[in-house]
Formats: sequence, C-alpha cells, structure tokens
Amino acid sequence: MNASILRVIRPLSHFNYRIWAIGALVSNIGTWVQRTAQDWLVLTGLTHHSASAVGTVMALQFGPQFLLLPWTGVAADRCNKRHLLMATQAIMGALALMLGILTVTGIIRLWEVYIFAALFGCAAAFDAPVRQTFVAELVGDAELPAAVGVNSMSFNAARMIGPAVCGIVIASIGTGWAFLTNGASFLAVLGSLALLRVSELHPHARSHHGKGAFVEGLRYVWARPDLKAILAMLFLIGTFGLNFPIFTATMAVKVFHANAKEYGLLSSIMAVGTVVGSFLSAGSGEARFRALMTGTLVFGTGCTLAALAPSYWLFAITLTIIGVATLLFTSTTNSVMQLTTEPFMRGRVMALRVGIALGGAPIGAPFVGWVADSFGPRWALGVGALSGFAAAMIGWLTLRKLDLQPRGMPERTPGDTPPHPPQATAARAEQNP
Repeated sequence: MNASILRVIRPLSHFNYRIWAIGALVSNIGTWVQRTAQDWLVLTGLTHHSASAVGTVMALQFGPQFLLLPWTGVAADRCNKRHLLMATQAIMGALALMLGILTVTGIIRLWEVYIFAALFGCAAAFDAPVRQTFVAELVGDAELPAAVGVNSMSFNAARMIGPAVCGIVIASIGTGWAFLTNGASFLAVLGSLALLRVSELHPHARSHHGKGAFVEGLRYVWARPDLKAILAMLFLIGTFGLNFPIFTATMAVKVFHANAKEYGLLSSIMAVGTVVGSFLSAGSGEARFRALMTGTLVFGTGCTLAALAPSYWLFAITLTIIGVATLLFTSTTNSVMQLTTEPFMRGRVMALRVGIALGGAPIGAPFVGWVADSFGPRWALGVGALSGFAAAMIGWLTLRKLDLQPRGMPERTPGDTPPHPPQATAARAEQNP
C-alpha cells in the first residue's frame, strides 16, 4: 500500500504538474456542474422528461469528436500543446458564460441548447487529444501511468463534488447560475497554463507532415492488432455504455421520482466509485491489457445490477461499481495507447481514441434514449450491460489471438523506443524495411 501511495503522489513532485492539477480540478468541478445542469434543464425545464432530447444533446456534444478526427489529432501532433490548450479552454469558458446568460434571462430554448452542445463539442474535440498527450510533457513518459491515474482522480473528485454543488445551485438560485459558475471556473486552468515553467516541460518531437497525416495515423493503428482491439472495445462501451446522463436522469425521475438534489447526489455517488477506480489505476503504476477485460466485465455486471435495483439507494450503490469499472477501463486504455505509441504519433492515436470513445454518441445516445422512452430506463441499462460483456469478449479473443501476456508495461525513460507487441513490431518492420 505504501508503494502504491508513493506512485500516486510521485507526479505531484513536479511543479508544472502540481499547478496544472490545481487548475484542472477547479475547472473540472465547473464542468460537472454544467453537465448536470444541462441534463436537468433539458429533462425538466425544456421538455416533459424526454430522454430522447437528452440523447440528442449528447449526440451533438460528442459527435464532433468523431467528425473532426482528420484535424484534431494532427493539430495535437503539430501545434504547441500549451498554446492550443489555452485557446480551447478560453473558447469553452466563453460558451459556458453565454449559455448561462441566456438561461438566467429566461430566453433559452431547446434548439439553442442543441447549438451550444455542438459548439462545445467542436472545441472539446480539439481539446481532448492535446490535453491527454500534454500530461506526458508535464511529467515525462516514465511517470505517465501514475499521472494519468492522478488526472482521473482529480476529474472524478470533481465529478463527485460538481453534481452535488449543481443540485444546490439549481435549488437555490436557478439553473443558469450553474452555467455561469462553469464559465468562471475556466479562469483557473487558464491561469495554471500561464504559470507553467516552460523550461521544465518534456516536449516531444512534433509531426511536420502535411497532407496525408491523418491517413498515416490510420495506417499506423491498422498495423497494430492490439490498438484495433482497444478501439473496438472503446466503441462499444462509449456508444452504448457511457450514457450516464440518460441512465441516471431517467432512473431518478421516472423510476424513483427524485428531485434535483437527489439527482445530483446520484451523480456524486457514482463519482465515489470513479475516484476509487482512478486511485487503483494510479497506484498500480502499470498499464495492463488484462485490466481492460476486468473493467469491461465489471462494467457489464454493474449495469445489470443497476437495471434490477429495486430502490433508490440500492441503485446508488450499483453506480459506485460502475464508476470503479469505468475508470479502470478508460484510464488503462489511455496509458496503454500512449506508452505503446511513438511520441510523434500520439496526438493522432489519442484523437482516434477520444473520437471513437465519444463519437459513437450520435448513434448510441439517441438509441438508448429511445429505449428508455419506449421500454423504460431499466432496459436502457440493459443495453449498457450488453456493451460491457461484448467488449470483454473482444478483449479475450485478442489475448488469445496475439498471445499478449498481461504483464505491466516496462518502465522506460523519455526518448526510448516504445515497447510493442511482437506482432505489431513485425507489421511495421514489413512496412519500413
């Protein structure tokens, strides 16, 4: 346990990472305040408990992650990551303030929420791959798995705090102020980016490819059976499983008849599980392929138990199980894909990861929302359970096919050639004699 704790806190020994982590925590709390408020506004303020409308908002918000793939990963590989992050964070902060003003003044309409969701999605599509790969520049590759885990802990601590704060804000002064709170929170992360010691960063070589850079990234992934399997698992979980706004909102409102505070509490309770999962991920200090299978199996089991939960509090308990599983899976995909990818290719590979994990929302969210409206929220959770079990099957078949041993990724120093499965190395050797 002592060794695990040391691995968790080791990234915090870096000044740049400490500053970044503080700013990111404040901003993440604001983000979860807005996400919760947005779903509540659509579900109870602008529609009559329409899960399909919530699904449409999710589709518009996450769809750009996939549609903009030809540009987002290339931008992450070619641009100065710190400068690009400052631009995307400033844009998202401005959008949150505008949405808050429209809501506070009472003139917000559903179609306007749709537009803001799409604009947020476009900014987030450029933000996500560069934010994930920027972590390696803050701490170096050797401590990347632990840093990814600490990032997840911060994000999910915010996920635990944000929805509860949102419930209080909505009940006390109104939904619009939740959006304004998020807009102000972006000042923290912008300030942290401005205070970083640039001389202490660990920059990787940038890609200088022009036309064909995105296709080059696709070819790179296609030659890697392990990466293809991870992306397939992410697609299933991201498209049909990570629809928590629909799951929790419809179960809270339609099944348990909860109010705004109780709905916010459900999201916070789920975040307890994600904090535990992120601590386990950071404490392990390793990126294991087997953890992907474990995470998907537990995710499927948790969704099954949630669908069968007879009461509000038993449902809340199952959300902690889902939270642990989600973080073990997503954090491990982040670490494995970065550590087994050449630095100059990471932006494009991570853009594919984010795009496939979230870009399936235009398919999955409306479908899951329709299932919830037509057959009930419990059946929608059943769809999530099936996605977890199907992803676990893909992982198992991949282990058998490639004979990948579930050992941790070996530690290496910045500049070393990343490790690869033998089959992937052979595939690239054939392409680059």
